[in-house]
Amino acid sequence: MKYVLKRRQHLLLTFTLSLVLLTSFVASLALAAKAAPVANCEETDLFVSGEGAYDTYRIPAIVVAKDGTLLAICEGRKHSRSDAGDIDILLKRSTDGGKNWSDATVIWDDAGNTCGNPCPVVDRETGVIWLPMTWNSGKIGEKKIAPGFGADSRRVFLTSSKDNGKTWDKPREITSEVKNKNWTWYATGPGAGIQIEHGEHCGRLVIPCDHKTPDKAPNDYFSHVIYSDDHGKTWQLGGSSSGGKENECEVVELPQGRLMLNMRNYDRSIHSRQVTFSDDGGKTWEDQRPAKELIEPICQASIRRYRWADGDRPGVLLFSNPASKKGRKNMTLRASFDEGKSWPAAQQIYPGSSAYSCLVILPDGRIGCLYEADDYKRLVLAICEPDWLD
Repeated sequence: MKYVLKRRQHLLLTFTLSLVLLTSFVASLALAAKAAPVANCEETDLFVSGEGAYDTYRIPAIVVAKDGTLLAICEGRKHSRSDAGDIDILLKRSTDGGKNWSDATVIWDDAGNTCGNPCPVVDRETGVIWLPMTWNSGKIGEKKIAPGFGADSRRVFLTSSKDNGKTWDKPREITSEVKNKNWTWYATGPGAGIQIEHGEHCGRLVIPCDHKTPDKAPNDYFSHVIYSDDHGKTWQLGGSSSGGKENECEVVELPQGRLMLNMRNYDRSIHSRQVTFSDDGGKTWEDQRPAKELIEPICQASIRRYRWADGDRPGVLLFSNPASKKGRKNMTLRASFDEGKSWPAAQQIYPGSSAYSCLVILPDGRIGCLYEADDYKRLVLAICEPDWLD
């Protein structure tokens, strides 16, 4: 009898251990599936912290020049990963679709001052690449930025390249054209701008920006745009968001020339992005609301049109960000087939620590996502096949 009991106990223990191991194995498979990268995606480390003359590389921006050259732009932070201090604007170029890259070159270095927030846009008619940026004294940070047009305050500059990024003009200041004098903090982008393709304002260059005013609540920021109707010769200030708890943004064109501004959100009662719309090319914005599917941990994101609708084939918008309500992690690429009303398709790019990103559509239809990874230690370019969109 004792032998039978011991044998039953042994069998029960064996079964229990087997069940635990099986459960653990299934859980590990589920975790592995969840953490799997995008299928048919190749990744390249473009900028790595500590390599070259810089401590940290941040704030990615990427565009395709008219001749097909890829331009990857970022901030090179010389002595630390801080947002303040000695910061330069850097560039790498690829003429073979991202297979090989040039060494980093400097677009703008102003001694020990802060040159940042690159937000390029390519004029598809002239081929000129316009690059709005911001400047402030390297001795002060965002919380100490003086109001208005102070000598050390946040100022707006512009450079351009007429040879697909090989050389760049000396940056010129456009602060008085695009910044109200009662605004304190100001940022272009980060990410990239667009050129309107349809409607009354076809050809207009639009750059997403944000600002802060001293007469509002301490933590209130606003998104806005600046634009040019003469191929970058002059720039004007467009309209602003109305909520007061949003800043870093990107803009995308919808049918009939309508624009949607997708914004970083500081309203912690809503763990998602916010959007607002313009029917006059960015001069005014209305109908601001949460984009509840696009969860975020308070971080920059990127939105880009992949294709326009054609017959029964729907248009596609793409969106990238760290898709998490808590913590900057889980870089994810999403697709919308109804002009941003819903985002039913998603592919994980990187499950780990990840933050800012910038999307680009390559000439052959592949999707590029330049993003920050591993606690800002790497700027990684993921180039992905678009087969999952179908």
